[in-house]
Amino acid sequence: MPRSVSGVEMRKRQAAHIEAPPQAPGQPRPNTCCLCWCGCCKCLWNEDRMERGDRQTCTKMDSIETAEEHSHPSLEEVLSWSRSFEMMLRSLEGREVFREFLRSEYSEDNLLFWLACEELKKETNPTVVEEKSRIIYEDYVSILSPKEVSLDSRVREGINQTLTEPSNLMYEEAQFQIYTLMHRDSFPRFLNSTVYRDLLANRRRTCLDT
Repeated sequence: MPRSVSGVEMRKRQAAHIEAPPQAPGQPRPNTCCLCWCGCCKCLWNEDRMERGDRQTCTKMDSIETAEEHSHPSLEEVLSWSRSFEMMLRSLEGREVFREFLRSEYSEDNLLFWLACEELKKETNPTVVEEKSRIIYEDYVSILSPKEVSLDSRVREGINQTLTEPSNLMYEEAQFQIYTLMHRDSFPRFLNSTVYRDLLANRRRTCLDT
C-alpha cells in the first residue's frame, strides 16, 4: 500500500534534528561495515518512473534480508540487542523485529536503504553496481519516491557528483547518516516498544518452560 503523506512527513520530522557527526579534515571515514541524485532532473530514470505509474511497495531491495535463512534467537541474543545496535543489525531476527517496529513509525525505509547499501558494497561487477546503484537512487534517494529517506543537502550533492560514474561505495556517507539516525532516534524507542518487550518476555518464558 503506498505510503501516506503524513507518514513521510512524520519520518522527516524525526530526522530533522539529527545530523551525522562532523568529520575532521584527514580523519578516516567511519567503518560503515560495522555500523552503520537529485530527483529534480528530467533523467530517463525519473521518466521511466512516471511511465510506470504507481509503485509497488515491494522492490528488489526489499527482499535482501528475506533471502537468508530465518532462525530463532536465544534469550541471550535478544538481551544482547539492548546493549548493541550493531549486534542487532547483524542478526537476521533482530533486523526483522526492528523492521516491524520501524514500520509502525513510518520509517521502515531507513533500514531497507541501509541494507541495500550493504549489498551494493559487496558488488564488484560494474554492470551490477550500476544497476543496483540506480535502484537505490530510484527507491530511496529520488525526491519523486514515496520511500525517500532523509539526507542532508551536503550528502545529496556528494551523490550527485557520482551520478555519471557510480561505484559500490557511492552511498557510503548517506548510509552512515541513516545508520546514525536509526541508532540515535529509533533504537531507544524500539527497546521500549511492545515489539521488543513481547519478544523478550516470550524468550524468557521459553527458558522457564525448558
